[in-house]
Amino acid sequence: MAREQVEQQPAAATGMTLVVMVGLGVAFLLFMAFLNVVKSGNLLNESNLLYATLIFYSGAATLYLGFGITGTPNYVRFASLATWAGLLANTGAVAHRWYEAGHPPFASIYEMLLSFVWTLAVLTLIAEKRFKVKVIGTVTMPVAIVGVVLMQLLRTDVRPLVPALQSTWLHVHVTLAMLAYAACALSFALAMMFLIQDKMKTETFLAATSVFTVATYAATLTRFEKWGGLSVVAWNPEEKSEIFIAKGVRLFVVIPDLGWLLLLVLAAVAAPLVFYILWRKTNNEAHLDMANRAVFLSILLQTLALVFFIARARDGHYFSLDADGQFPTSLAASPFILSGLVGGIFVSLLYLLLLWRRTDLERMLPSADELDRIIYKTIAIAFPLLTLMIAAGAYWANRTWGSYWSWDPKETWAAITWLVYAGYLHMRITRGWRGRRAAYFAILGFAVVMFTFFGVTYLLPGLHAYA
Repeated sequence: MAREQVEQQPAAATGMTLVVMVGLGVAFLLFMAFLNVVKSGNLLNESNLLYATLIFYSGAATLYLGFGITGTPNYVRFASLATWAGLLANTGAVAHRWYEAGHPPFASIYEMLLSFVWTLAVLTLIAEKRFKVKVIGTVTMPVAIVGVVLMQLLRTDVRPLVPALQSTWLHVHVTLAMLAYAACALSFALAMMFLIQDKMKTETFLAATSVFTVATYAATLTRFEKWGGLSVVAWNPEEKSEIFIAKGVRLFVVIPDLGWLLLLVLAAVAAPLVFYILWRKTNNEAHLDMANRAVFLSILLQTLALVFFIARARDGHYFSLDADGQFPTSLAASPFILSGLVGGIFVSLLYLLLLWRRTDLERMLPSADELDRIIYKTIAIAFPLLTLMIAAGAYWANRTWGSYWSWDPKETWAAITWLVYAGYLHMRITRGWRGRRAAYFAILGFAVVMFTFFGVTYLLPGLHAYA
């Protein structure tokens, strides 16, 4: 017994090491920020509050990942505290925006992201406390971090509401949307946890991780130029908007050699999938070991690619194939590329967490049946919110534009989102769908939600272009 206590002491000490390191890192970053703004006398402004939010959410995500590496339950408790601290800063940013704008923060994609991240953090803490899903933040906090990072790239100035938004129905419609989307994000995280508890093979997660990262880099490399450059959208820093050479036609500039680096990373993230396929065909465990090592290597290369992309795309000037001279670009001009690169790293890290600490994760999660019920409850809340959101939007559209439905891209994809979750509830209630099929529906639904929220805004502009 004494020997066991002696053996546990180093583990306990190690269990506090990361907490202390994260605490010191957070304190240092906040102190440096304080020194930068103390001369201005405007400490509690929106930008500073969002910076604090990002620091605390990043600290929470680090502690969740630290739990995955060490299996120390203490990390989860401190991760929850960091999430609370981030939520307080996030709340301050929301309140500041509301005060400055004179209306709830729902009028632009920036303001909706601000509200979405806040709602997601609230639901994360509720899931931890109410449903005992202590490690739900391993999935939701990375999503929140990406949201806060994207906010730094968007227009933050307070602009007068366009006539279409000068309505109380704006508050009703967008409040319902943010609550519904955050609930959908939570159901996605719960579905991932369910698949772990349902004994889905770790190798299957390996393949899914590799497929996701391959798709991400393959989509980015559609802008690959034959001499190795990468085309990105030109950016007007004065107007904080994209540069167009004709109506609806964006001007692209080429960042030299960045395409070659991303092509190398594409090969690296595809390697685990290749080894996985070889393992399936030969049943040789050596191939599986190689696949897992390749994931670790791919994370290093993905991080390198992210650093180079930020360094080259941030306020750079490059030549264009469509016009003479050099034109500026910015990270704000390529939010999808940036979020894809960050997302690929997070997904790969989450796979390593599962690979190294699956037993610890399973011990800290509710049973598969309980998670299945929680997913159902979450979607049962999200679906009526989606329904009311569409109904409120239709009524508002009729009052503004004289038509309940215009088949605007945002409207169409909102309807598709509604149909996916309606399909989930229909199959569960009438056919008794449970388990993995239901979890797959929740994952698919969240993917559609994200495209409706972000993809439609940037790729399929319409009457909702301002949102």
